[in-house]
Amino acid sequence: MMSQALDDRTESIRMIRDSAGAVAPRGGDTKRVRALRFQSPGFDRAVFAEMGALGWIGLAVGEDAGGAGLGMSEAVALAEEIGAGLAPEPLIPAMLSARLLAASEDKALLGPLLEGGKVVLTAWQEKADTLAVPGTPDAPRVFVPMAAGADAFLLPVREGNRIALHVLEAAGADLALEKTMDGGNLGTLRADLGRATRVADDIGAVIEQALDEAALVTAGHMLGLAEKAFELTLAYLRTRQQFGRIIGTFQALQHRAADLKIHIALIRAAVESAAATLDAGATGAVRHAAVSKAKHRAIESGMLVLRQCIQLHGGIGYTDEYDVGLYLRRGMVIMNQYGSANLHRRRFMALAPEDVE
Repeated sequence: MMSQALDDRTESIRMIRDSAGAVAPRGGDTKRVRALRFQSPGFDRAVFAEMGALGWIGLAVGEDAGGAGLGMSEAVALAEEIGAGLAPEPLIPAMLSARLLAASEDKALLGPLLEGGKVVLTAWQEKADTLAVPGTPDAPRVFVPMAAGADAFLLPVREGNRIALHVLEAAGADLALEKTMDGGNLGTLRADLGRATRVADDIGAVIEQALDEAALVTAGHMLGLAEKAFELTLAYLRTRQQFGRIIGTFQALQHRAADLKIHIALIRAAVESAAATLDAGATGAVRHAAVSKAKHRAIESGMLVLRQCIQLHGGIGYTDEYDVGLYLRRGMVIMNQYGSANLHRRRFMALAPEDVE
């Protein structure tokens, strides 16, 4: 029985990776990525709609709510492929919104989001580097990814011991945009509840779980970035000549490349272990610790790999024209989304058993 379940999961992950390759091939569509940079909304709505049609936005949403009913193992595999393909579409933020709408009493917006017809983003954050959801009614909501392309925003609002959920249409919203170094944008939104519609009375427990899931899926995204940047770097080391030799034959560079491969393996181990922990139904401290271990490892090792890949390319790696820099820029944008390395290190140390490192 267990063997059959593992086989089924392996097959579903393979199918997801294959479908991702058709939409966001690993490093194979940088022309599209470059064309979308620093433009509004920063992504292709047709590609976002295709992601919805493939079931990606509702990947972790239950089948009874119209989702695929799959787990975190599938979600992180998808995020890995999306990262390797540098797809700028706000898939992870949309998956977060789908989880919240699926738990709402009013699900009118869920169907259009799952289909990819509407871009719905959750404006939950009120300050930098936090996973807490204060839900202050009149507080500006900050760091909303790809807010320029939103059709609607979800606003968690605290009411005593509960967190209600409101929908605010993007048209006419008080939204300030800031460009990010990878060519995307972040939004600061004024929470105008007078224009918003209440759709849920209490999503407090769900949003805590959904933010953990978003943090873990973002770790998978970082894994994809690091893997593809390393692949580009190996190709460069195998072809670039210096001092009459292929530079990949120099032992010092071989050792550095071997170190980077180890770091990528460590990210994968942490991310896949955390996904398996969540899929097994872990709750509370065990769940939080697994996610934080994976997110911390992905940021620390992922950014090390990305920076070293730039250095191993030499001067050309610092130019905008060379593709490896696109991966570093994306990594620098997503590294603090859903909690920085420091935040997750602190949370892991506070929650993990003493014998866990």
